[in-house]
Amino acid sequence: MHSGPRDVLSQILGACKAERAVTASFRLLAPWALHSSGTEGALIRMCTGQGYWIRVDGGQAMQIGPRDIVMLPRGTPHTVSSMPSPKAHDVVPFADVLKTHMVGRHGDHPIALTYGSGAADAVATQLYSLHLWMPALDVASVQADLPSLIVLRGDEHALAHTLAVTMELLVQDSLAQRPGWQLSAARMGDLLLVRILGEHLRTGAHTTGPNGTPGTLGALDDPGIARAIAAMHEAPQRDWTLPELAAVAYLSRTVFAERFRALIGVPPMQYLSAYRMNVAAERLRQPRVRIGDVAEAVGYASEKAFARAFARWIGVSPTQYQRDGNGG
Repeated sequence: MHSGPRDVLSQILGACKAERAVTASFRLLAPWALHSSGTEGALIRMCTGQGYWIRVDGGQAMQIGPRDIVMLPRGTPHTVSSMPSPKAHDVVPFADVLKTHMVGRHGDHPIALTYGSGAADAVATQLYSLHLWMPALDVASVQADLPSLIVLRGDEHALAHTLAVTMELLVQDSLAQRPGWQLSAARMGDLLLVRILGEHLRTGAHTTGPNGTPGTLGALDDPGIARAIAAMHEAPQRDWTLPELAAVAYLSRTVFAERFRALIGVPPMQYLSAYRMNVAAERLRQPRVRIGDVAEAVGYASEKAFARAFARWIGVSPTQYQRDGNGG
C-alpha cells in the first residue's frame, strides 16, 4: 500500500514556510488602478465590499468578487483596478502609494491606507493583502511549477469563504501590532498558503499564466513518481541512486527516468539536488545552526563540497547566506 498523493503533498508543502509576512489593508475608492512591479515570494489578496479586476502583466483581466481568494505564488507583476481596462496614464505604481504610508522598512509594520478619487461615502473595495517572503525557490519547490495566478471563487469553493474570513481577521489583528504579531502573521500565512495550494490541486481552481510541464503537483497523480518524491523528501540525506529511486517507484530505471522528466521537467537527480539545497537554505536561516550539520542533513560528507554546491545553486556561500538571513 503506497502513500496517496495528498500525503506526498503534505511533505512537499511542509517546506513552504515564510521568513516573514507583510499585511496590508487598502480602502480603495473608485476609480482607481494600481500596478505592482512584482514581489519576492507569494502574494495573497482578498476583498470585501466592491469587487475589482486583476490582470497579470501580459495576460487578460479577470474580475474578482468579494471574498474570492487570489494568490500570485511568485508575486508576478500585475495590475489591480476598479475597471477592466484602465488607461495606462491612470495606473499608479503601488510603490508610490505605499511610500507615503510606510513606517520603517517594508515589513516592519502592517500597512493601512485609503486611496482613490471617489467619494468618501461611496461603497469602497476593502482589499486585504498578505505578502509572504519565502525561501529561495528552485525546481524542487512547489511554487516553481504553479501558474502565475490562482483564484478560488467564494461561490464555487466551500473552503474559500473560510479562508477569506481567516485572512480578514489575520490582517485586522495584525494592525493592532500586539507582541508576537509578526510571527503570528507568518505562521497564519503559511497555513493560508498550504490550504490555497491544496484546494487548487484538489479542484483545479481558475488559473492564468504559463504552466509549462505538469510539474510537482501534477506528478502526484502518478503513484510511482509520487512515491519517489516522498522518499526524497523524507530522507534527503540518503545517498540515493537512480536505480534505488526507480525501485521505490516500482518502475524500471529507464521508464522511471523518462516518466519523472516528463512530469517534473527535470531528471530525478537534478530534482533531488535542488530539493537538498532548499532544505539547506531553510536550515541556514535558523539561529546558531552549524554549517557542518546542515551539510550532513542534506547528504554531504564534506562541508567544503556542500559549500561549493550551495554557492553554485544560489550564488553566495552558506556562511554569507546565513549571515544575510540572520541580519548579520
